[in-house]
Amino acid sequence: MHNARIKGVFKIDDITSTNPIAVGDEVQIEVEDENEETAIITDILPRRNHINRQSPRVKYQQHIIAANIDQSVLIGTLKEPRTSQGFIDRFLVVCEMYYVPAIIVFNKTDLYKTKEEDKYRHLSSIYESLGYKTLAISVKENRGIDEINGLLQNKITLISGHSGVGKSSLINAILPGVDLKTQELSGWSGKGMHTTTFATMYDLPNGGSIIDTPGIRELAITSLEKEELSHYFPEMLSRLQNCQYNNCVHINEPNCAIKEAVQKGEITEERYLSYINILDTLGDNIPKY
Repeated sequence: MHNARIKGVFKIDDITSTNPIAVGDEVQIEVEDENEETAIITDILPRRNHINRQSPRVKYQQHIIAANIDQSVLIGTLKEPRTSQGFIDRFLVVCEMYYVPAIIVFNKTDLYKTKEEDKYRHLSSIYESLGYKTLAISVKENRGIDEINGLLQNKITLISGHSGVGKSSLINAILPGVDLKTQELSGWSGKGMHTTTFATMYDLPNGGSIIDTPGIRELAITSLEKEELSHYFPEMLSRLQNCQYNNCVHINEPNCAIKEAVQKGEITEERYLSYINILDTLGDNIPKY
């Protein structure tokens, strides 16, 4: 293993990014000093995929979270703190954009009462019907950890989630030797404190790796036109050819197959509302018909 630095400035696939190299990148190096174990990164090999977000510092640039991953796991909670369905749907859109299979894990089931149990069953039925695997676990009570380990084996997995959802605790349960810092919820705000400040990759003992990302408060989507958004909602994608207009954004247009499916209950109102909320953050004004 070498400590490596970048040689010059990289521009990868015309991607404007605040970080030209990301965790998961495969690189070529030139060893500087074998005794000191230092090297220079001379080239970044083509990526199979990557996941990005809007840069938290530069509005019109993107920050690459990780590259060359096999799957992503979103850790959410329905209590202390509550992960909104809107945030889940934004994360899934980003995964769909970059062809990364997604798994949704709800932690802290030890805190669930009837309300949260009913909510989990409802959300699970929605996402499972769309092809996403969902899982309810309790890191505190060591429930579901074996199943998580099975899902991670021999894969490179990105693990994300809001601060305070138990992401670091889950990684400590998977890799006890890592001993990541964990943080209780802030008493005055009920929100988690950031315990991870940059993405880090860890090798799993039975094969595969996990990439731990900083706790994400918001997830702004970049490089997406309004007309493209519905392509990343699986339940909408299969119906697009039935809309009257090719550039239909499924708001004001007549003879819209998506709005019709919502009215019939074939697309849930929650998912359609997420779609509308994401659409409002993209591009220019919605066309009127």
